[in-house]
Amino acid sequence: MNIGQKVLAELKKEIPQVEYDRYIKKLVYDTKLSKSNLAYFNAPNMIIAKWVKTKYADKIQHLFELQDGIKPQIQIGVGKIKEKKAVKTLQTNDKSSTKSTFLNPSLTFESFIVGDSNQFAYTTAKSVAEKPGQLYNPLFIYGGVGLGKTHLLQAIGNYHINLGHKVIYTTLEQFMNSFTSHLRSQTMDRFREKFRECDLLLIDDIQFLSGKQQTQEEFFHTFNELYNANKQIVITADRVPNKIAGLVDRLKSRFEWGLMADIQPPGLETKIAIIQKKCELDGINLNSEIINFIATHMGDNIREIEGTIIKLNALSSMLNQEITLDFAQNAIKDQIKEKKESITIDDIVKIVSKELNVKPSDIKSKKRTKNVVDARRTAIYLARNLTPNSMPQIAMYFGMKDHTAISHAMKKINEIIENDENFKLLLDELSNKINTNNIDNDKNL
Repeated sequence: MNIGQKVLAELKKEIPQVEYDRYIKKLVYDTKLSKSNLAYFNAPNMIIAKWVKTKYADKIQHLFELQDGIKPQIQIGVGKIKEKKAVKTLQTNDKSSTKSTFLNPSLTFESFIVGDSNQFAYTTAKSVAEKPGQLYNPLFIYGGVGLGKTHLLQAIGNYHINLGHKVIYTTLEQFMNSFTSHLRSQTMDRFREKFRECDLLLIDDIQFLSGKQQTQEEFFHTFNELYNANKQIVITADRVPNKIAGLVDRLKSRFEWGLMADIQPPGLETKIAIIQKKCELDGINLNSEIINFIATHMGDNIREIEGTIIKLNALSSMLNQEITLDFAQNAIKDQIKEKKESITIDDIVKIVSKELNVKPSDIKSKKRTKNVVDARRTAIYLARNLTPNSMPQIAMYFGMKDHTAISHAMKKINEIIENDENFKLLLDELSNKINTNNIDNDKNL
């Protein structure tokens, strides 16, 4: 596998599957035209070339830098054409700082949206940035995919780069690759000099250290050297240390020496604020109706939400069309369909019964008390909107005569929505909780 293929494989891990299949998968890395300072890809048509240029040029360049330490220019041609006829070169600043490794300058504390779900992690990360090695060492930030762990990690790094400090940011995979390379070339003194003589060490995705005995041994000594020198260590993972299988006890113990801060899935208000901030930073104009639609239907992966916003903007630019609600719904319908297919009516009834304090058996019964009827209608409405089930299938689930009963319930709910803004917000929040529950279930598979 050449370096271009490796970069695209890494990109696949960080973007929605539908976008990878539709665009990135169709790129071909040209080893003949590519050089150390130029990465050349071929795309099958101009639409895909423009799409990648608009959305992923900077990210691809960043992933090349992670692979070999060099930021190449990214150039994308259409078809098998000569270099001189290629589409415009996709360029970003190739001047890398000698004070850090691979920090994204846009990931700062100022660009991080704070809500109830991440307030504690944000506050502790900022405290660590202001007083490194003094308050919480190490700081261990954990949470699900795409919730902002890497953003906070790099915000700490960028804070100290501006102070002229030596910062090392690396994923655990890059740490392991560097360790293996130096071990083979018998240059471990250079490896240790790099990782043990920094002011701050920022390690992303430490859970991948699981089962890597030799790397764990080296990281243990690196940790001790930095800790004893009062150098700040910040680590992220998708779970707490004692839940990382294959991690030796002495490392688990050291990770718990400082402070552990978790990031939870964001609530609806926080997601809306994140979308508004992203639009502001990128100069994208989305009205409140579109923002609410994205916040309600795209789950809790902030990285995925931001990718959706960029996608809408890119499609709007390419097609020269205004971003309306219909445009947005059509553009991301495949992503919404994927989410729908993994949500069941049982999932919905479970959440509705808990939130509205009604037994699941009552929701499926013939009871006509007001609280039960309201809960049943709510469950029916959400089942119709969040699952691929037809009205006859939903009627069968709830023991109703036929689809006309479902149609009547939908009509009644829509009337209530029009006249009661609080009820509409409740439905949005229930939708968010159901999507969140669905994501958590996926992680446990």
